[in-house]
Amino acid sequence: MSEKKEISIWERNIIKKRSESSTNKRIFGEFNKIFIRGIIESEFEYSHEVYSQKFYKTRVIVRRTSGTEDFIPIVISENLLNSKMSNKPFANKWVEIAGEFRSHNITDQNDCRHLNMFLFVKEFNVYNDEKQYSNLVYLDGFICQPPVVGETLLGIKVTNLCIAVNRNFRKSDYIQCITWDDLAKYSSCFEVGDHVRIYGKVRSRKYFKKYSIESDEGEYKIAYEVSIKELKKV
Repeated sequence: MSEKKEISIWERNIIKKRSESSTNKRIFGEFNKIFIRGIIESEFEYSHEVYSQKFYKTRVIVRRTSGTEDFIPIVISENLLNSKMSNKPFANKWVEIAGEFRSHNITDQNDCRHLNMFLFVKEFNVYNDEKQYSNLVYLDGFICQPPVVGETLLGIKVTNLCIAVNRNFRKSDYIQCITWDDLAKYSSCFEVGDHVRIYGKVRSRKYFKKYSIESDEGEYKIAYEVSIKELKKV
């Protein structure tokens, strides 16, 4: 599927059917739903601990129809991971994951703050046989920064949006999104506070960041964003 096509009816129904068939009634948040199917890149490693609960992380490789691969970071609780230990080793196995696309601020060694995005796992199934890749996000939130309008090197219009999505315990996730072509023109006029609902796909892209404006030295980093396919202003 190209970046310009809408989400198919089959894809849109994935989230609905997944929620109906799951024994976990909290598999998705009310305003934040994500489902992916792909290949686990590497074994899980320790991420962090919250209220004595440990969490682990890795990435899942999801291939687009174009052949480009997106590397989606995931975070899973120790309890949920332990329930799947019979599937070890995990690396290079197919996995289906449902949950929420979240964000949190991290501070690097230079005391600069960055928005880190990841898939918080609510349901996790591992398979030994090959499956079909899948990547779908639904968000219901509010524009929290003025849209940033631009063009690609090929002259394609793009608009970057930041959407605040409410979560439990009075928390919010701030999700970086991008629109293309006609949707870019439509969303370029949005204002902070506008209520929107979107369907899209998580994308990863590598970029080179210089250590300073004067220096040619730097390092490669990976940015994550939701490429919006359908967008509605509520």
